[in-house]
Amino acid sequence: MQNIRKLKLLNFKRFKQLEVEFNSEINTIIGDNEAGKSSILQAIEYVASGSRNKIENIGIESLLNKDSITEFFTAGKSFENLPEIHVEVFLSDDSNPDIVGKHNSDNAPVSGLHMICQPNEELITEINQVLAEPDNNFPFEFYTIKFITFNGEAYSGYRRFFKCLTIDSSQINTEYANKEYIKTVYDSTIDPATRAGLKNEYRQQKIQFKENNLKKINDQLGRYDFAVRSGSKFNLETDITLTQDDIPIDERGKGQQCFIKTEFALTRNSEKHAIDTLLLEEPENHLSHGNMKQLISKISDSHQNQIIIATHSSLISTRLNLRNSILLNSSSEHPLTLKELPNSTAKFFMKAPDNNILEFVLSNKVILVEGDAEYMMIDALYSKETGRTLEEDGTHVISVGGTTFKRYMDLAKILKIRTAVIRDNDGDYQKNCKDIYADHVTDNIQVFSDTDDARYTFEVCMYQDNQKICDELFSGGKIKKDPLEFMLDNKAESAFRLVDKHSEELEIPEYIKQAITWINE
Repeated sequence: MQNIRKLKLLNFKRFKQLEVEFNSEINTIIGDNEAGKSSILQAIEYVASGSRNKIENIGIESLLNKDSITEFFTAGKSFENLPEIHVEVFLSDDSNPDIVGKHNSDNAPVSGLHMICQPNEELITEINQVLAEPDNNFPFEFYTIKFITFNGEAYSGYRRFFKCLTIDSSQINTEYANKEYIKTVYDSTIDPATRAGLKNEYRQQKIQFKENNLKKINDQLGRYDFAVRSGSKFNLETDITLTQDDIPIDERGKGQQCFIKTEFALTRNSEKHAIDTLLLEEPENHLSHGNMKQLISKISDSHQNQIIIATHSSLISTRLNLRNSILLNSSSEHPLTLKELPNSTAKFFMKAPDNNILEFVLSNKVILVEGDAEYMMIDALYSKETGRTLEEDGTHVISVGGTTFKRYMDLAKILKIRTAVIRDNDGDYQKNCKDIYADHVTDNIQVFSDTDDARYTFEVCMYQDNQKICDELFSGGKIKKDPLEFMLDNKAESAFRLVDKHSEELEIPEYIKQAITWINE
């Protein structure tokens, strides 16, 4: 069974240049909005389809990288400098001589498929006339599209060397998306000769229906006849649908459609005409938490074909193993991967409660705090110290719990995320804040805590630095305990009251000041 080893893009949508490697089983693509996750899936789908009509319907102007067009006009307009689109899919199986060759940018004899969109050399005179116009008129309409194997031979959708199926939950219940899904599954299930035979038989049965069932009615119509429509727009492949329990899938809700379609595609794995690569676009959309967990379980149990998922879900990325993640970074031609993440850390996040792991990996600067109280107060303390908000400085704050700090630091080390850890010393600064993190602290990762063992927790530090405020705020009324004891027993409530009533007056503990200063260096 084929799978994608590598994808290379040139001037495709937002990517001037991109190279990304995939493993043979599960791959999760994560990135911020507009990072290009969907573009990667679309590029694979276009190459696999071999369909010029599909590209023409989308339009070259929608696919050609905008920066490449700007550079073309800046550098001087000439036919030779017109940018081209190249999408190369490098495949795993080199045994088929029809698709093995050097028609790729690696110039290596390997297996793969290549989509090229370039100016039509046969229309060079017309193109030069367009370029000679005073306005910046780009000749999109004069581009030609071709699909070739790495062997240099042209191919089309009729003869597919590589079968992929896209399930886009954002379009899950559109009529076109449903038809495309059913057609792709149908095509992957039946070989071309059988498909042609079935279409012929279906057309003949329509003719027989007219002759056998409509004859009596037509005999009464004189010059006119009732007939059953046939032809390319009304054939077996356009009429066929998928049902579950006799209910067509397009009559179900969006979430259930996504679940059914993905499950059905996965069950094709062990059969002769299985799909090589399944592309899932944000499968978390429209799914309840329970159904999403079921879907993740089915995906994780699937090992027969390759699955590439674009997602915004921390649950999906962690449960399917962070080591399978591909992180899109807009400033790099080579996406970051988490293949080197310690296996124990990947397993930890697979089992840990639902977390905000994607918020962390998509950040440039992060402050990790130990609990709810610190999380509730850090925003106000940060603004008081800097005169700016966390959002203005692009700094994220994440509450992770003391035992989890090392796991996030493992991620920060690989992804080069500037990370300040703010934690309690728990009565032993040297042991709990220095020695334990000796293998994790780097120039980009630092731990901040009060060095005085007597100031063993955040509440003690806040009380000692703001004793007058705390004595007034946490005394009298229904409070029977002394102020510090109340703060220790009611950490989140105490933090809320301090921020709500006295955020501008609070004295910031020195170790938190140091963390705020360092994160902005």
